[in-house]
Amino acid sequence: MAATMHDVARIAGVSIKTVSNVINDFPHVRAETRARVRKAIEELEYLPNLSARGLRSGRTGVISLIVPDIRNAYFSELADAVMWAAEARGLSVIIEQAGYDRNRELLLLRGPRTQLVDGILYSALALGEEDAGVLDSVNTPVVLLGERIFNGPTDHVTMQNVEGVQAATEHLLGQGRRRVLAFGSHPGEEIGSAGLRLVGYKRALANAGVEFDETLVCPVELWLRADGAKAMRDYLARNIPFDGVVAFNDLLALGAMRVMQEAGIRIPHDVAVVGFDNIDETKYTLPSLSSIDPGREEIAEVAVEYLIERIASADTPLPPREHLTAFRLIERESSAPNRPATAPESLPSPVLL
Repeated sequence: MAATMHDVARIAGVSIKTVSNVINDFPHVRAETRARVRKAIEELEYLPNLSARGLRSGRTGVISLIVPDIRNAYFSELADAVMWAAEARGLSVIIEQAGYDRNRELLLLRGPRTQLVDGILYSALALGEEDAGVLDSVNTPVVLLGERIFNGPTDHVTMQNVEGVQAATEHLLGQGRRRVLAFGSHPGEEIGSAGLRLVGYKRALANAGVEFDETLVCPVELWLRADGAKAMRDYLARNIPFDGVVAFNDLLALGAMRVMQEAGIRIPHDVAVVGFDNIDETKYTLPSLSSIDPGREEIAEVAVEYLIERIASADTPLPPREHLTAFRLIERESSAPNRPATAPESLPSPVLL
């Protein structure tokens, strides 16, 4: 039979009330008593009734992470980091996919399933800056991730998009490459990852005295491998010379590299490539992919901590906080300084897949 709270109290030599206080992490329990109760719980492999505990405390011990698409490796690795950060603080995580759908994002933020969680980590994509007021109608504590909503009514944890792509572009310009392709833009976007990363690209060019060339900006709607491959195939067909690629995420870079190599382009000899996100796969590609590490673990740690503070202070709302993580340029084989003295006037014809 499964152990009960009575069994724990008997083994630890305390009252059932004391066992309950330890399980619910009440502060007024002596350290020696708390250790004895926890030892008894471990020996008996006692599992508290979380449903009953939640009814008493008004908390579930569960938070929600809303992301656009778990197929995107950045979001799957972010989810992993969030789950570890939450577990270290005694919380479980429900992962929800919004699927680039505005109505679904609203449902996940305000629908009945929010009653199952104590708080929400929300990576917006369909909602934007003009929707910041929507968050005022959300009854569950929320911490924002990503770049779609700034200056909102709650905490915002994000990365240095502009500075990261600026560093990636400067890395290639510093090797003497002058026709660097900005790969993954969203035309007309200003607030959002693509818009901010294009700003960083342009800033690096300006600082280096390199004239901006609109033909060296390649739009890609979705940031998955297949989309990167198709966009690069189409771009090569235009026969516009380039000697570097700053891809706005790693998946785009991986799709583009496959197409370039099949077209006979040598990486990095003919074209050097830098991605963004530093997903695990980048270490194992041929060549391995240089990338901007945006501080994913820091995002998870800070976001979970902020959310816990918001949950605890529900009766006394906190002012909005913004946290920008540190980033690093991870140099690998795809941008090693091994290239001809001048950029090629043309590239090999693409191979159609």
